[in-house]
Amino acid sequence: MKSIDSNWLYAVASFAVVGSLASCQNTKREALRPNIIYIMTDDHTAQMMSCYDTRYIETPNLDRIARDGVRFTNSFVTNSLSGPSRACMITGKFSHKNGFTDNTTCRFDSSQQTMPKLLRQAGYQTAIVGKWHLESLPTGFDFWEILPGQGDYYNPDFITQNNDTVRKHGYVTNIITDESLDWLQNKRDKSKPFCLFIHHKAIHRNWMADTCNLTLYEDREFPYPETFNDTYEGRLAAAAQEMSIAKDMDLIYDLKMLRADKDSRLKSLYESFYGRMDSAQKAAWDNFYNPIIDKFYKDNLQGEELVHWKYQRYMRDYAKTVKSLDDNVGRVLDYLEKEGLLDNTLVVYTSDQGFYMGEHGWFDKRFMYEESMHTPLIMHLPKGLDKRGDIPQMVQNIDYAPTFLELAGVTVPDDMQGESLVPLLQGESPADWRTSMYYHFYEFPAEHMVKRHYGVRTDRYKLIHFYNDIDVWELYDLKNDPCEMHNIYGQEGTEEITRDLKKELKRLQIQYDDPILNEFPINE
Repeated sequence: MKSIDSNWLYAVASFAVVGSLASCQNTKREALRPNIIYIMTDDHTAQMMSCYDTRYIETPNLDRIARDGVRFTNSFVTNSLSGPSRACMITGKFSHKNGFTDNTTCRFDSSQQTMPKLLRQAGYQTAIVGKWHLESLPTGFDFWEILPGQGDYYNPDFITQNNDTVRKHGYVTNIITDESLDWLQNKRDKSKPFCLFIHHKAIHRNWMADTCNLTLYEDREFPYPETFNDTYEGRLAAAAQEMSIAKDMDLIYDLKMLRADKDSRLKSLYESFYGRMDSAQKAAWDNFYNPIIDKFYKDNLQGEELVHWKYQRYMRDYAKTVKSLDDNVGRVLDYLEKEGLLDNTLVVYTSDQGFYMGEHGWFDKRFMYEESMHTPLIMHLPKGLDKRGDIPQMVQNIDYAPTFLELAGVTVPDDMQGESLVPLLQGESPADWRTSMYYHFYEFPAEHMVKRHYGVRTDRYKLIHFYNDIDVWELYDLKNDPCEMHNIYGQEGTEEITRDLKKELKRLQIQYDDPILNEFPINE
């Protein structure tokens, strides 16, 4: 008999130990199988969450999640727009892979693989309540009730699983929470773990607050951000947008200055929103707004005084809408705690993207600049995930799907392009974690007229290419220019970093299989 090599025996034993450890880890993760509540708001930016930024407002219930759990400090989206962001979240894929690139031309292919479908196949109860915004009807959910399109703040319609449309009385943020809690309490199979998506309309334009919050923040003077009076020097795409508070914010639609003898581009749309209110809601609304309307038209503000007035009204309306949202997040947390579910539930709070609160003089999102590419992300972690505090690694919304699947013990499909956040939630710092991120925005020409662009962001630099009807590059040093006011592309001394970033951009386009590389090859 041949003697057995001792090195071979050692290798076999080592593999056995490693395999055993891996098996234990997989079993542990599969056994964890936490409930998942994913709360997504619309256009809620980190500047308006006091766990991120204390300049403007207080959000005690959101802070409660961050204080007891984790706060991601470098959380980003891949395409700063509502529908595309939601498609990226449920598929774990970039827009060019899931097929939903913009809100104006796309319809989500509901037959494709999604994270909720995979969770359901693995024995989870799945539900979504609120904003869907993907044009087709949801699939992969045991229960769903969604807003048509953007939905309405007052007395909103909901599309139900019976494929009928039902109008519900009240304020949309309260209703979405009511329906979500009703499903948790009365409609789910309580023998199974659950994944509930609570998708709020708030805080989307035009920021219509609940009547009980109308008087809030009226005595607060919000300071301009330091870039409010940006002149866009050296940034052609930034200069071409139509999202300026001074020039593009509609006095009636956005700021509620409705009067019969006054007109604006979006007046009729605001009238349709106002017309949904019942008599009591209108009475409360008119009681608050009519004195402001009378004074505004009497004062006939012009120039900088008008711009300042518009900014204050915008910030106050936005802040009031956040108040209702924060209160309703508190209701969900209180329910979970009361029912003994909190310790075994992952609670995720995020937005479909960030938003401009006057930075660069803007409202809205879309650009790859920091305020809209960044999105808040905080989590309450279930038992078994021990990380607390800040997580600094760069993450994107394509990472949510593989994260939920791994926690549920489901094999993450190879075609998902995101990375599971589970190692980060376990307190690890993987050496091979991403050091750059890819972004691609498609919706042009459209509302706000932000040019199509793609780009790469690292911890220090950002390189953007605006294309289609324009061919312009922008380069920012985020360490020395965090507000992205100075485009240094083409400046002497930036040749090497530009070359490296273009190489990395090309690598990411190849990795993620973006066909734009064939249409607009990158010359390094």
